[in-house]
Amino acid sequence: MKTIKRLLSIILIVAIAAASLVIWQGYEMYSDAVAKVSIEEKVAEIMEKEHYTAYDELPETYVAAVIAAEDRRFQYHKGFDIISTARAAWRNIKSKEIVEGGSTITQQLGRIMYFSQEKKYSRKVAEVLVAGRIEEIYEKDKIFELYVNTIYFGSGYYSVYDASMGYFGKAPGQMNDYECTMLAGIPNAPSVYSPDVNPTLAEQRRQQVLTCMAEAGYIEPGEIE
Repeated sequence: MKTIKRLLSIILIVAIAAASLVIWQGYEMYSDAVAKVSIEEKVAEIMEKEHYTAYDELPETYVAAVIAAEDRRFQYHKGFDIISTARAAWRNIKSKEIVEGGSTITQQLGRIMYFSQEKKYSRKVAEVLVAGRIEEIYEKDKIFELYVNTIYFGSGYYSVYDASMGYFGKAPGQMNDYECTMLAGIPNAPSVYSPDVNPTLAEQRRQQVLTCMAEAGYIEPGEIE
């Protein structure tokens, strides 16, 4: 019994040491990134993009669809949401596929602004720290606006305007409900859900977005059809 307790104590100490190292590395990554280029400077660069689309130019259906599919508790968290992360993990396990991401919209924005897609725990820590700082500086509408002007929509489209024009031939504000829900689902896996590449999978993903909207209370289940 003493041997088992000693072994468990050693494992716990090693785990705490490893976690502390990852957190420290993440903090250093975050500090180095914002020291080189501030968050405000990064935001200014994004807002200088051609055809930058303001929040009030986006259809309500599109905003609701993105939040329901990507970050249901977007309006309530401060950049990181353990509840949504756990829910997304459980939903993906039940569906046996990735139907909901674990990162918040703010985390995704921070990652796009500063970091690569390399899957490291230290990068995840840095991403959370950037997200927290973004939430301190900007209102939710601005964060959402920045997000949809930077994410990748597949087929070479890196903003909501380019994607709306490319896929539907119209500006974001002119999208109908079908187009809004279609576009909201693409960033989850752009190479898979691009209507230009896989129209069948894109429609399946759109149906998932509608389900998310119903679960989040944006629409009634009977409205999906």
